[in-house]
Amino acid sequence: MSNIYAVYGASGFGREVMPLARKMLPGDNDAKLVFIDDGKAGEIYNGYEVIGFENFLRSDQTIKKVCLAIADSSIRKELFDKLEESQVEHWSVFAQNVVILDGCRIGENSVLAPFVTLTSNISVGKSFHANLYSYVGHDCVIGDFVTFAPGVKCNGNVKIEDNVYIGSGAIIKQGKPGKPLVIGEGAAISMGAIVSKNVPAGALVVATPSKKMQRKERLGG
Repeated sequence: MSNIYAVYGASGFGREVMPLARKMLPGDNDAKLVFIDDGKAGEIYNGYEVIGFENFLRSDQTIKKVCLAIADSSIRKELFDKLEESQVEHWSVFAQNVVILDGCRIGENSVLAPFVTLTSNISVGKSFHANLYSYVGHDCVIGDFVTFAPGVKCNGNVKIEDNVYIGSGAIIKQGKPGKPLVIGEGAAISMGAIVSKNVPAGALVVATPSKKMQRKERLGG
């Protein structure tokens, strides 16, 4: 019997992950690749069938693997636990041009989008999502169910605890050896924010709004 691989979530991010997943399939011509999404079961997205989770479990394939492409970390955790309870294998999906240097450990069921870079000696927990053009610097420790939107710049010696969301273009200042910059559990960093000091658990860090300048100010008049 053939094997079945699935991207869980057929909305925007799931459809971005699917072509990356396709390129990661082993050389098994009989392998089946589908979306799982209970709310969209029976539809076709970009040529791939969408099925419900229970139908996925009932399929007669020998091996079943699932990659979670759900942005909300709390829902992602619920589904991660659901996969474990159902004894479905976790599947990490990495773009072919991802750069991962020495001494990195990445937890299961993670997604690394195109042009993501992880430098050296980094520890990453379960179900990490790093979107387009994000990077993680040396000696960082990242918890479970952390999400990086596109273009996040996480410099070295940073500790990010579980369930943190970091918005597009945010910059996290480098910490120090033995004294990392810490972003607490469940914190959210807004788009474009610059994080230069520790962030408490559950806090929201918002970028400073840009100043609207008059034309004569821009020209120095």
